[in-house]
Amino acid sequence: MDGKRQLGEFLRTRRARLRPEDVGLVSYGDRRRVPGLRREELALLAGVSASYYSRLERGHSLNASLEVLDAIARALDLNAAERRHLHDLAAAPRRPAADRRPPPERVTTAIRQMVSALADVPVIVLGRRGDVLAWNRTGHALYAGHLDCGAPERPAERPNMPRLVFCDAHTRELYADWPHKARDVVGHLRLAAGRHPDDPALASLIGELTMRSPEFAGMWSDHKVGVCDVGVYDMRHPLVGAMTVTQQTLHTEQGQRVVVATAEPGSASRHALVLLSRAVTAVDDSPDAEDDRLTRR
Repeated sequence: MDGKRQLGEFLRTRRARLRPEDVGLVSYGDRRRVPGLRREELALLAGVSASYYSRLERGHSLNASLEVLDAIARALDLNAAERRHLHDLAAAPRRPAADRRPPPERVTTAIRQMVSALADVPVIVLGRRGDVLAWNRTGHALYAGHLDCGAPERPAERPNMPRLVFCDAHTRELYADWPHKARDVVGHLRLAAGRHPDDPALASLIGELTMRSPEFAGMWSDHKVGVCDVGVYDMRHPLVGAMTVTQQTLHTEQGQRVVVATAEPGSASRHALVLLSRAVTAVDDSPDAEDDRLTRR
């Protein structure tokens, strides 16, 4: 992915969403060739020269200071996630090549122990690209019971959450408000692209989704970013029915996301999650499951 091009496109889309009257400028009713603020208007608000801002937006300036980036962020009225994304995009070309290479993704023993300990609660561990690095039995049953439970242990076969959301019929049907979930996924993926512009597998995933899903292509072109650490989704599970689930995200030191699904205590949704956990336990305790475990040994 071209970091300089990403920076320019991000600045242009954020500038296009602002109108002069939104930021206290007088337009005098003049006809505008482009939506939103002009470059020189944004430069004025940020306190930089129009030529300097133009170079930055075109990817010709790689030396923007933190103060200048913060001034531009204030002028564009960026939220915290967008501000961080701006800094990531501006810093990417200056990083040493060795620092830009993403390391292999592995789940630590401590995280695996936590996922296993929360056996009755759906838990999945996602990598920087949204690959499922680990899940417990209940997490597998909630999100992807139609897939092989052991797939995350085989790197070449790991399910990928963005790919499931946009290209898998089961996952699309799982979310009653699918566009809500899809936008959250794209927002996370945008942040990852800013942090890891030299990750070829991430670039390949984005290219694949752009080709396979017009909806993804449209959402991706908006350049919207966001951190959804707490998301509430209405789900339609094929085994236990409708429920409202809160997906809470914990961040590890390795940059992975541990997603824990809960429901309101005493609610029908909570009852549905309990039923799902019991169904998984019943399957694991069945004679066929025990025979399968002995065969694998």
